[in-house]
Amino acid sequence: MKVDDIRVFIPSKDYELSKSFYQALGFNLTFESSEVSELVNGECSFLLQNFYQVGVTSNLMIQLSVLDIEQVHSKLQSLSEFNIRFKPPKNKAWGKVIYLWGPSGELWHITEFFSSYS
Repeated sequence: MKVDDIRVFIPSKDYELSKSFYQALGFNLTFESSEVSELVNGECSFLLQNFYQVGVTSNLMIQLSVLDIEQVHSKLQSLSEFNIRFKPPKNKAWGKVIYLWGPSGELWHITEFFSSYS
């Protein structure tokens, strides 16, 4: 088997709010329907669903690898109009990580890997 791509479907409690949040965070909306939208940054993308179930969302974790975690932290601090919460960058054995709970409660591990780890 040769894999070409893998993408996660992220549920949204408020579909319009979530689309706006991810665009403000830096993702481009490349496809949109009433049921699902594709959001892209560089060569990475995910699908945002117009679907919400607390059990699914509260158990969802996604890792987002970035090159500059301080830039992401500054960006998150400027997005106070969205229903998000996050913890400042924290050092781990593999790099620095920000824990971000998105508008629907989905948990992102935003990670800048140390060069020795990647």
